[in-house]
Amino acid sequence: MSEENSELKERVREFWQEHPCGTKFADAEPGSRKFYELVAEHRYRKEWHIPVAAGFAQSNNLRVLEVGCGLGTDGAQFAKAGAEYTGIDLTQAAVDLAQRNFELLKLPGEFRVADAERLDFPDSYFDVVYSHGVLHHTPDTAGAVREIHRVLRPGGKAVVMLYHRNSYNYCVNISMLRRAGVHLLRWNPGVKLVHRLTGEPEESLREHSRRLKSKSAYLSSQEFLSRNTDGAGNPLARVYSRNEARKLFKDFADVETCTYFLNKRWLPLIGPILPRSLESQIASRWGWHLWIYATKGR
Repeated sequence: MSEENSELKERVREFWQEHPCGTKFADAEPGSRKFYELVAEHRYRKEWHIPVAAGFAQSNNLRVLEVGCGLGTDGAQFAKAGAEYTGIDLTQAAVDLAQRNFELLKLPGEFRVADAERLDFPDSYFDVVYSHGVLHHTPDTAGAVREIHRVLRPGGKAVVMLYHRNSYNYCVNISMLRRAGVHLLRWNPGVKLVHRLTGEPEESLREHSRRLKSKSAYLSSQEFLSRNTDGAGNPLARVYSRNEARKLFKDFADVETCTYFLNKRWLPLIGPILPRSLESQIASRWGWHLWIYATKGR
């Protein structure tokens, strides 16, 4: 690994160590039963497609690896369905919280701190490798995909979600609306105005404001994308088109893609009244989450 990538990965680790994914969606003591219940309720209410898209119900008796286990929310669904589950994460914070989740639910599972780019498992070991919203945050995404291919058995499947380049969120929300409005954050009244218009927490907007004022690189394409996906402090995020995703998974025998998740908060006026059927139709073309289903050759 290059020194630059090593430094970037450490920044990624530090960010997610401090902000374990999903914790901001629960107003309860982290590690408490109520905390995990609130996280799961929010996740499957907002992203109601996940149980079917991930294939939880089809994982009975399968050896499943989750790359980026987070709080163990999806992992618990695999374990409940009868999978032999292993979860890894770059941060100790996530591993500790995921283990606690499984303990409360009395579910079997193995957890360890590990790097997606260097998986410490034998070749052809897992039936399924699942990763939701993680690999676009690691410096060498292609290297991580190669590792997934290596540890999958012949005929095994990778189920991976990456951020979608040709999505409403990237093409309109991030690239146009946020870019047009970001300069309002240079002034305190502008921060309050954006808060009223978007509902985004003032604390988050003030962090964007601080970074905008202190770092000229904030407005560069890559920096702006990273800071406007998972928080102002997020050091790395990437987006992929369907073709780019297929190239990433070129070593697999069969690759299929589909898109989900149209966060209706990003749709002014019509978002709150959009029926799920129409939401699904729009998301199938412009969804923010690009799901890749890749089968390893036999």
